[in-house]
Formats: sequence, C-alpha cells, structure tokens
Amino acid sequence: MYETKVNVGGMMCSMCETHIKEAIRKAYPAAKKLKASHVKNLASFESEEKPDEGAIQKAIEDTGYDFVGIETNETVAKKGFHLFG
Repeated sequence: MYETKVNVGGMMCSMCETHIKEAIRKAYPAAKKLKASHVKNLASFESEEKPDEGAIQKAIEDTGYDFVGIETNETVAKKGFHLFG
C-alpha cells in the first residue's frame, strides 16, 4: 500500500478542493481515501500501487493550480491487536 501527499498552491475554498480531487481521480483512478484541504494546501490518497507522479502533476497544472511537490511512501499494513485473557 502507498500513501501519496501532493502539495498544491492556489486552492482557496471547498470548490477548489473538489477540482483537485477530480483532477487526481482522472489522472489516477486507483486513488482511494482521496482528501484535499485548501487550508493545508494538501491533497492525499492511498493506492495499491505506486502512482505515476508525473501524470498527477500534469493533471493539477492543467486544472490551473500550482503543483508544489509530491511525496509517495510505502506504508506498512496495520495489524489489529488482540486482548489476552
């Protein structure tokens, strides 16, 4: 599993967040748990495979927002805990 964070400049409101999420979904339909925050200037999502960061950058720039940077990290699967009696 991978977690990707995209720094985006120019988002001013919740509609901007929607535009960014739509652009990412179009560029990378496998994105899951997609979030965007104009307050943090950040979009994030999870995916099974490492995304094409160049395609995401192009999609954001084509939408008219400023692509600031992207970071993708492999995540470790979270394991549940057990109570011992």
